[in-house]
Amino acid sequence: MKEAYIAAKERWARKMAGLEKPSVRSVDRLPPGQRQVQNFPVLDLGVKPEVPVDRWELKIGGHVDNPVVLRWSDFMGLPQFRDSSDFHCVTTWSQFDMSWEGVAFLTLAELVQPKASATHVFFKSHDGYSTSNPLDVCMDDDVLVAHSWDGKPLAVEHGGPARVIVPKKYAWKGAKWIREITFLDRDILGFWEVRGYSNTADPWTEDRFS
Repeated sequence: MKEAYIAAKERWARKMAGLEKPSVRSVDRLPPGQRQVQNFPVLDLGVKPEVPVDRWELKIGGHVDNPVVLRWSDFMGLPQFRDSSDFHCVTTWSQFDMSWEGVAFLTLAELVQPKASATHVFFKSHDGYSTSNPLDVCMDDDVLVAHSWDGKPLAVEHGGPARVIVPKKYAWKGAKWIREITFLDRDILGFWEVRGYSNTADPWTEDRFS
């Protein structure tokens, strides 16, 4: 874990300096069973919560040494990270080179200092959605809490004011309208995982359902 974290932090630093390009995960780039689109389809649970930034908070806690509650000004005051990555939805569409801006998960982890007992991360959203990932997945250099896409603030329908982006997994592993991040010493299945979706969600093996 320590070696993987150091490697991810080094890649993140090179990205911050404009020296690192996104890695290509497959020869064809498009995972099996996916089709490339040019638009950004909207999928959700049927609820699009509107959370004004003056009332927005992000609670980060659990197995950490320094739990915090970030208001919008706190969040925007953290080091800002721009990254370009591909986006893969389990409903079989993919879009390449999506440009995000926000706060790297690495930055949030350094802020709260996960304990040695932390193995997983659980995300909760304002619409009641939830999902989880192993901590080592979240500590990759391309995972972030994004507030902007394509140079503009995230629209409500796309999860604004802030959403989680986990590019190497199917998109349901990143939560829209994020409100809480909890570091855990075990895995807890989220909204779609308890309804039959895969808990590992690897697009390159079509790991869609459990």
